[in-house]
Formats: sequence, C-alpha cells, structure tokens
Amino acid sequence: MHIILTHEQADFDAIASLFGASLLNEQAVPVLPRRINRNVRAFLTLYGAELHFVDPRDLPGKKIDSVTLVDTQSLITLKGMGKKTRVRVLDHHPLHDNLPNDWQVTVEKIGAVATLLTESLRERNGHFSVVQATLLLLGIYEDTGSLSYASTTPRDVHAAGWLMEHGASLNIAANFLNAPLSTEQHVIFETLAENIQTHEINGHQIMIACGDAMSLDEEVSSLAHKLRDLYDPDALFVLISTVEGVRMVARSGTDNVNVGAVAVEFGGGGHGRAAAALIHVGKTQSKPKVQSETCDKLLEMLPRYVQSPITVAQIMSRGPQTLSRETSVEEAAQLMQRFGYEGYPIVDADKVVGLLTRRAVDRAISHKLNLKAGSLMEAGDVTVFPADSLQTLQKRMTDSGWGQIPVVDAESETLIGIVTRTDLLKTLAPHTAASGENNLSERLESALPKARLELIHKVAEAAKTQRAALYVVGGFVRDLLLERPSLDFDIVVEGDAIALAHQMAEEYGGRVTKHTRFGTAKWFLEGSTFQPDALSLSKGSNLPTFLDFISARKEFYSSPTALPTVSRGSIKLDLHRRDFTINTLALRLDGRHYGELHDHWGGFADLERGLVRVLHSLSFVDDPTRMMRAVRFEQRFDFKIGVRTLELMDEARPLLERLSGNRIRHELDLILDEARAVAMLARLADLNLLSVIHPALRWDNGFADRLTASLEIPLPEAFTDPADVSDIPLRRALGYLLWLSPLSEDELHAVFQRMHFPSSLERMALAASQLCADLPALKNALPSKWTTRLDGVPLLSLYAVSLCVPDTLEPLERYVRTWRHIYPQTDGNALQARGLKSGPRYREILSQLRAAWLDGEVASEEEEIMLLEKLLK
Repeated sequence: MHIILTHEQADFDAIASLFGASLLNEQAVPVLPRRINRNVRAFLTLYGAELHFVDPRDLPGKKIDSVTLVDTQSLITLKGMGKKTRVRVLDHHPLHDNLPNDWQVTVEKIGAVATLLTESLRERNGHFSVVQATLLLLGIYEDTGSLSYASTTPRDVHAAGWLMEHGASLNIAANFLNAPLSTEQHVIFETLAENIQTHEINGHQIMIACGDAMSLDEEVSSLAHKLRDLYDPDALFVLISTVEGVRMVARSGTDNVNVGAVAVEFGGGGHGRAAAALIHVGKTQSKPKVQSETCDKLLEMLPRYVQSPITVAQIMSRGPQTLSRETSVEEAAQLMQRFGYEGYPIVDADKVVGLLTRRAVDRAISHKLNLKAGSLMEAGDVTVFPADSLQTLQKRMTDSGWGQIPVVDAESETLIGIVTRTDLLKTLAPHTAASGENNLSERLESALPKARLELIHKVAEAAKTQRAALYVVGGFVRDLLLERPSLDFDIVVEGDAIALAHQMAEEYGGRVTKHTRFGTAKWFLEGSTFQPDALSLSKGSNLPTFLDFISARKEFYSSPTALPTVSRGSIKLDLHRRDFTINTLALRLDGRHYGELHDHWGGFADLERGLVRVLHSLSFVDDPTRMMRAVRFEQRFDFKIGVRTLELMDEARPLLERLSGNRIRHELDLILDEARAVAMLARLADLNLLSVIHPALRWDNGFADRLTASLEIPLPEAFTDPADVSDIPLRRALGYLLWLSPLSEDELHAVFQRMHFPSSLERMALAASQLCADLPALKNALPSKWTTRLDGVPLLSLYAVSLCVPDTLEPLERYVRTWRHIYPQTDGNALQARGLKSGPRYREILSQLRAAWLDGEVASEEEEIMLLEKLLK
C-alpha cells in the first residue's frame, strides 16, 4: 500500500499538497493528519466529500510499502510501516540534516508545496472541479500571504493564475483565509496581548508573547497571525503551553529575521517568514518553567539570527551640493540642469532650513518670477541621521512629501549627505540577481591572467591602507558578465587616485603622471620592481605597461557638445556620468568587499534584457557622440536601443553638426575596427545620423557588400605597402577607402575637411576616386597604358578600386604582381654613352622601351637593342 502523509496541525498548504499528490498517483491513499487548523477543518466540513481523504483510523491493516511526505520532512509512524518502507519527500522548507540516506527527497525553493504539485498537474493537463482548484489555490495563498511574502516566487504566481483559469474561486477562498478567532481563542488572544513584550534587537522590533492554552483544542497559528496584524512588529514569537508541550509559533515581516532558522534550533522548522516548533516537557518538568527557559534561550540566541537593517548611511550620497537662501532661481535652474538633481537642500549657518525642488524652480521660471531660493523652498528641517533605518526614512519622506532628505551628523547636526526617493526605492525593490551574480570574484579570478590579478590585489591592499574604496568599472564589468572578458581595465577610487598611484610607485617603483584637474593618474610599470619574478609568477604574464587611476567624480556640461567640468564625487555619482546603464556596473576590489557587484542604475537588468539605454534625458545633449556609441554597442552585442533612448536620439540628432571632426572621426574609427562594422554603419544611416555628420556620407548596399568582402577576405600581401598607411591601421584605412572612393573630388575634399582625416588617407582616397573616374578609358587598353595610369597610385587604393569595380581585378592584380616590376635593360647611362644629350627625349625613349616590353613587342635584350637603334635614328 502507498500512502500520502503531511504534518500535524495541518494548514491549507499541507492539505492541498496531500490532495495534489493523490491526483498524481491515484493508487496512493491521502491520509489526513489527526490535528488540522480550524479554518482548514471548516473547509473540509463543507467540501471534504469531494476530496476523498482517508481518516487514519480507517486505514486497512495492510503493509505500507511506500510513503509520500508532503510539506514536511518528519515521518509519523503508522501501523503497517517497516524498515523496508520507501519514503519520498516533497517539501519547500530547508533541508533537514538528519534524514535517512535511502529517502528520496525533493526540496524546492518556492512559496508553497501546492505550487510544485500544481505544476506537475498542469503538465498532465489535469481537470478540476471548482472545489479542487480552490483547495490548491488556498494552499498557495496561505503560505505566500496571498502572494505578498518575500519568499513568493514567479512560479507561485503562475500556478495561482493557472488554477484561477481552471475554476478556482476567490470568493470561496476569501471565506477561509484569516478566519475569525473562536471564543476560546479570543480569550487566549487577550491574555497574549496583555503579556506581550517588545525587544529592540539589531535595530529590529521583536515581540514575544507567552500564555497558557492547556484547554485549547485548536491551532495557535491564528493567534500569531492576529497579533502580527495588530502590532506589526518585524518579528513575533508566540510561546504557549499546551497539552502536548510548549508550542512556538513564529512570524516575520522582514528578510532580516529568519524565523525558520530560529525554529530549527528548537526542533521545529518552517521558512523565513513563518515557522513553528514543539518543545516537549518531561514528566518531572513544569510547563511554566520550560516556557520561561525557552523564552530566555530565545532572547539569548536572537541577536545571532536578526540581521541589522540597512541604514541611511549605506544608501546616502555624501558631500551634497547645497544652496543658500539668497541663491537666485536662474542659478538654481542652471545647477539642476548641469547635474540632473531634482532638489537642493537650503542651508543657513550650517543648518538645513528647507528644500528647493525642480518643480518649484520650473514653475517660477515659467511665470517669470525673479525670486530667491528662500522664497521658493519648502521650509522645514526635515532630516535623518546616518544610523536611521529605512523605515524611519520612508516615514520621513511620507510625512514631509520631500523626495530628497538631507542627512545630518547625529552630534553636530551639520549636513553630511543626502538620500533620495530613488535611493530608497532601489533598496526596497532591488534587482534579484541569480545565485552568485552579486559577487563576481570567481569570474574575475578565472578571467584575468595571474600577473594582472596579482596587480589588482596589490593595488587593493594599498587602497585599504588609505581607507579608500576601490572599483573596476564600466566596460570591463559589462563584458565579464557577458562572458567575453577583456584585459583592459581602469581603477576608480573613492578617494585620492593620485595619492594611490604615488603610493604604488613608492612601493614598487615606476613613474607617475597626473592630471590634477580631473583627479586622474597613470602609473607606468616600466622600471618598477612589480615584475612576474618578484611576485613568484611565471614570465611572460602579460602585465600592462601602465595602469590608470581615476578619482570618483561628478561632472556637468556648460553647453551641448562642450567638454565637462568635473568635481570629486562618490562611486554612485561617478557611474551616473557614464553613457549607458550597461556601462554603469562596478566591481569592488578592496578588503572584504572583493568581488561585490554594484549596480546603482539598473545596468544588470538591461544586460539581461539586451537593452541599450541612457541614464537621463540630457545624455545626448551633453555628449552627442553617445548616439554613435549607442549604435556600436547595440550591434556589437546584438542588443536593442531602448524606445525612449531612440526618441532622445531623434531630438538630439542636429547636435552632431556642432561636434568637431576629430571627435566624430574617433567614433567612426572605433566602428570600423569592430567585427560588425557593416551593421553599425547601416544602422547609423537608418537613424539618419550619417547624413547629419555630412550629406556626402551616403550608404548603399553596394558599399555594404564591398566592406563585408574586405572584412571576410584577408588583404593580399601584394597590395600592402606599410609606407601608405603608417599612421592608420590597415583594416580601418581600407574601410574608409571603400566608403569614400565613390565620392566626387569635391565631396571628398568637403568630407576630409569636416572630419580632419590624416593627409595620407586623403591622398589615397583621392587617388582611388580619380582612378574610378578614369576606368572607362582603360577598357580593353594595352598593359602599357594601364601601367602608365597606375604608376604612383598607392597599392591600397588599387585594392579598394578592385573591390569597388570587380571587373578591374584582373588588370590591377597583373599590374601589382607583374607589370609594375617590368623595366627595359636600357637606362639613362646607356643613352648618354650613345651620345644622346640629356633632356625630355630620355624619358620618351625609356617609356617607349618599357611599353614595348609590357605589350609584347619586345621579348629579348637583342630585340630591345634593335628597337633602341630605331628610336635613336
């Protein structure tokens, strides 16, 4: 016989799981526990006939071959069980350590076991009555707080939705969730409420209520539920003396208090938000004494299980900008536009006296009111301390309506920081990363060569002595998460980057160059003792020649396309100045924080969604080259540019006309160096960005095909001459030639003047363009005519023309490989020996001799001499 069991004092998840398991195995017998919660019993009284449960007293006296345990890992022994009885467990509570090795255990991290069984029933296309579907829904709803507990997973939500689609009734469910207390329960509830004690533990409000319920024949969980609703503590522990012993029921309202782990210490179990335990009382013990000892033990151990809450200090930004009462509305508006802030604290004599919001400034300007900050501000000294909890912060925001709350020192009450509504929301509803994604230390260790990794460790040790937070930021972290790691990285310091670079040079040697205005430094490793041998590393470990150190900073742009003005800031503000969210990820390196992923601006979520998104609406106004970068990242990673970002690009497109040619050319250089350069340029054209840079920068499928071919086919060695492109990478130069050669000379001159290309590239592009124009006249021409025209044309220009006009490939290849190397035996010295006076005739005769060789009119030295004699006469 196969039976299905669950735990005593069964709730809806236990009974729903019992029923769900019986549907999956119709041969198994679902056995009701002896004790069932009152609201569950009420449901079974009305609808039990449809569910086919079996009372344990009605079990036939057969041998029990196997048992399925649902919503528990504790087996109740029944008559008919033996050592050979097989046990299978389906549960969602933490795995017990002492389970027999031969048990088959499935533990899923979900809100309710009913979810797990509903998923299996869905795969079998099961059909339910309204009552059956509602019971499964009640199991999910009760254990997830109607899908509101933090332990609720998307699987629970999907399962609940599917059950509602298949007949589950919310009206029926509502009648049995949170049922009212019975008269007997109400008496005990009043006693518990009178005796409840509040304890402040690690910043959390913990309540403990003790009482006696020796005559109670119903569950205690309803009492705990009502007490929690009444007092709303961070966690509640109810200790009640019953006939069975001292029963503990625990409820938590925060992930910082895991009541399931606490219950395990008392021989019970559960999950983080709801748990229970039964403390047995010996024959010689008194229940009041055991209850008192249990309470003392609970208070002693709670500090180990109650995590300190997040404080304001952990999420605030330090060193906020402030305004005085006398600041004009025009100046405030300018600052808000530069830095993107929504509000500024107003300070008078080092004390916060109000907050000036962007909304107030915008309204004043729209009404042309020439007012001061003191007149426009929201008056008040609404502040928080660094040690305040997020609950205190949230209440302060709610009561005041301020979206930015100044943070003041607890003793001096001077302003030291600011915390915003965005900071709070991102902390209360953070992105839930998959396991291991919050710390990337293992990825970092495997991605970097040993020497570079050791270099990072040494810099992190130096930063620790300066008490400075150290980060690797931007593209390196992005590519690490995309599993395409690079070796190039910059170091960002929350502190003095220049001082850290000098410290490294003092300890290991090398030299330092600095840029004081930007707070940056380069540490050159050449000549330092920081060598592989010195670090017990293998030789040839690919150390960089220098390392960049950057002070975390904030910046603003005085006008569109201008270079930024910078000042010192936090890592959060430093990341906010970057172009796209996917480039705002930071990896902390110092001390115990090693490997921590910091995501202040939603970059991780956008990486998962494959989205290129700017951080704020003025991003392209601040730096229009970001439009070209957006396309580059979109095509490189096969992402999509966000809808709002595309709208902002459309609005900012004309600003590309104001950019210097050098900055635009730099972005085009980077694009042509990419593997997907063709797709990137096509996308720029599709977004009408190329035509804004210059009307002559057209795009067509022919160029796309030519450029694709040039990237896929290795450049023939015969067409390369290092002297032609000494200052430009060969692949990039060829890309520009293929793109620009079809232009007219006037268009070429205009484009090169706009873009400030190197003169060598301009020379090659003009040569290719002119040759393209002359090609019709060379059709069916003799080799000598081809050679005369092609002499002096750069080899890379010839190869570009061969790709632009494919039917010229054969003569161009013959010129490059053969014709250009053919010259007559006769030279100027031979002509002078024949008595011919120097002059233009020399060139004419030598050209005619060479043409004769090229065209096959001369095939030997004797024939050349004969032709020479003829020409001399």
